[in-house]
Amino acid sequence: MKVAKFGGSSLADSKQFIKVKNIVESDPLRLFIVPSAPGKRNPEDKKVTDMLIECHNMAKKGEDISKLFNKISERFIEIAEDLSIGIEPLLKELKIVEKNIQSDASLAYSASRGEYLNAILLSKHLGFPFVDAKDIIRFNQDGSLSQSETQNLIQEKLLPLKKGVIPGFYGFDDNGNCHVFSRGGSDVTGALIARGVNADIYENWTDVCGFRTADPRIVPDSKFIQQMTYRELRELSYMGASVLHEDAVFPVRNAGIPTQVRNTNDPLHPGTLINYTPQYAGQAPLITGIAGKRVSAPS
Repeated sequence: MKVAKFGGSSLADSKQFIKVKNIVESDPLRLFIVPSAPGKRNPEDKKVTDMLIECHNMAKKGEDISKLFNKISERFIEIAEDLSIGIEPLLKELKIVEKNIQSDASLAYSASRGEYLNAILLSKHLGFPFVDAKDIIRFNQDGSLSQSETQNLIQEKLLPLKKGVIPGFYGFDDNGNCHVFSRGGSDVTGALIARGVNADIYENWTDVCGFRTADPRIVPDSKFIQQMTYRELRELSYMGASVLHEDAVFPVRNAGIPTQVRNTNDPLHPGTLINYTPQYAGQAPLITGIAGKRVSAPS
C-alpha cells in the first residue's frame, strides 16, 4: 500500500490533474491520496492559499472580498470544466466558503479551504471516496496535534474504505475549530496517514526529482541523491536543504516507513528514497550531499 501526497505545483491546473491521475492509475498500490491547494501556474501567478489568506485579511477589515474570491472560484471552476466534472456541487461549496470567510471565519479555516476544495475535485477526477481531514486529523485546543487520536481516527475511518482522497494541511479539534500545520503542511498530513494505514511507502510528489548533492542554483550539474537516511535528511535540512516539510519526517521515520520524493512532471525518474537505515547495495558514498545557508556580509 502506498500513500501519495501531491503538492500545489502538481495540482495547479487541469493538465496537472491529468498527470496526477495517470500516476495514481499506473500503480494499483497508490490507494490514499493527499492533495495540496492549487499552486502557481506560472511565475507571475498567485497561489490559491495566498489569495484565501488575503480574503481573510480583507474580511477582518470589513472589506468586500467578492472580487478577489471570484478569482479563486475561477481557478476551481476552470479545473472542473476542463475535466468534465459537474460544477453544481462545487459552486455550492464555493458559496459556503466565501460566506464563511466574509462572516469572520478563522484564519486557519480560510487558509485551509484550497486543500478542501482541491481534494473534492481530485476525488471526483479519480473516482476515489473523499474523506474530510476534519474527521481524521485531530488537534488539541491549543493547536498542537493529538497524535494518538489522529492515529485511531485514521485507522477507523480510512482502512475500511480501502482507498480515498484526503485534503492536506489542516484538521479540527473536538470543539469544531479548524487548525493548520505551518505552510507546506500537507507533507505532514501525508506522513500521518502513511503511518496510520501502515503504508509500505510514503510518496511525496512535487516539482523536483528529489534531493541533489548540492544546491542546483549554485552547482547546476549536481547529481540527484538516489538514497539517503532520515538522519542524513535531518542534517541537510538543518543546513537549508528544503524539499520536505521538516515535521513530515517524524511519523514515518518512527514507523519505519520509507519516504520517496518524486517529480509529477517526470514520473519515470526514481527520485530520492529515504530510509531509516542505509540501503546501499554497494559501497556507500562518503558524502551524501552539501547544503548551506547564505550569510549576509557585515555592513
